[in-house]
Amino acid sequence: MEGQADRDGDLRFQPTAGSAVSAFQHLEQAPEDPILGVTVAYNKDPSPVKLNLGVGAYRTEEGKPLVLDVVRQAEELLIQDRSRYKEYIPIAGLVEFNKLSAKLILGDGSPAIGEKRVATAQCLSGTGSLRVGAEFLSKHYSQHIIYIPVPTWGNHPKIFNLGGLSVKTYRYYDPRTSGLDYEGMLEDLHAAPPGAIVLLHACAHNPTGVDPTQDQWEGIRQLIRLKGLLPFFDSAYQGFASGSLDADAYSVRLFVGDGGECLIAQSFAKNMGLYGERVGALSIVCRSATVATRVESQLKLVIRPMYSSPPIHGASIVATILSDRNLYYNWTVELKNMADRIISMRHQLYDALKARGTPGDWSHIIKQIGMFTFTGLNKDQVSFMTAEYHIYLTSDGRISMAGLSSKTVPHLADAIHAAVLRLG
Repeated sequence: MEGQADRDGDLRFQPTAGSAVSAFQHLEQAPEDPILGVTVAYNKDPSPVKLNLGVGAYRTEEGKPLVLDVVRQAEELLIQDRSRYKEYIPIAGLVEFNKLSAKLILGDGSPAIGEKRVATAQCLSGTGSLRVGAEFLSKHYSQHIIYIPVPTWGNHPKIFNLGGLSVKTYRYYDPRTSGLDYEGMLEDLHAAPPGAIVLLHACAHNPTGVDPTQDQWEGIRQLIRLKGLLPFFDSAYQGFASGSLDADAYSVRLFVGDGGECLIAQSFAKNMGLYGERVGALSIVCRSATVATRVESQLKLVIRPMYSSPPIHGASIVATILSDRNLYYNWTVELKNMADRIISMRHQLYDALKARGTPGDWSHIIKQIGMFTFTGLNKDQVSFMTAEYHIYLTSDGRISMAGLSSKTVPHLADAIHAAVLRLG
């Protein structure tokens, strides 16, 4: 018998001896990832003027990927060190990497670090850090509801759902102002059940580029602490947003500074250009050193059956840069150069739209921060730009400012101008 209905009524293949039918014939073709699929479509387009603004990676003014000079220098130092080996590293990762990662996000002289209240584990970039955190919470935290902003990075709900958490949302972006719906955010979080987890973008909110002000962050902190909610920060852009590592860590340090608990997922993909190395860390700030020790022990039990231990190379690059005064300084210079180029692209695009007299207020382009801009363009306008101008972006109108250059800004401005005039 080649097929048999399972308990849900699906017809699944039951393998038999000598059968030439695939055991997976019942599978349907999965849809492309809505973000990564943009690049797939872009690659198929033969047009010489095509432009990919969906990619979540930094590009130079020439549109090329960038390997930081300090990364190459760190790799050379690692290669020259003949004492290094390729053995498994501990389940929780490189000890030095973990210490330096926590120090980077929490700040030099952080009381939480000094009091040994921080448990840190090296994970597989930001995605892996979020997933480990989700599974840890589903196993050991009393509340299994996590609130995420609308909109947010498309992978967030999948990560938390598969990690064992129930996903709910809170208002964040206000399309009327192209800014933060602060009152709506507070109202939704106030209605959340006590102990609920709240996902917060540490800086450079993806996809909108809209961040709370410092005063608004304080209001959010007060409400979260008053309600007994648990903040879970996603820090994917520290230093990459404003060019300042300290400024971009403001929200995290504000919450840690009140002595309360929180989780922080870090990624070194953007700020060190280590996309393919998959370097990240999960830090859990606890009430006491004793609790932090227990938390770390349980994190290892989450990681062990998932991927056993993290890779060594990327974490060694990060640890080398963060531990060397000259390399660290040179990294901050390169980091600021990347951030400044993105900020320059924002101003150039805004000026180009203004010069064309494009209907609407486009000031949000220069008010938003980080790699992405939420343009406010709708699906029809996005489809028009792709069909007529060969410009590729996600259907929600998000564009990667890092994918722009001085040469391509006019082409994008022409496309936006035409889309707005034709489709409103």
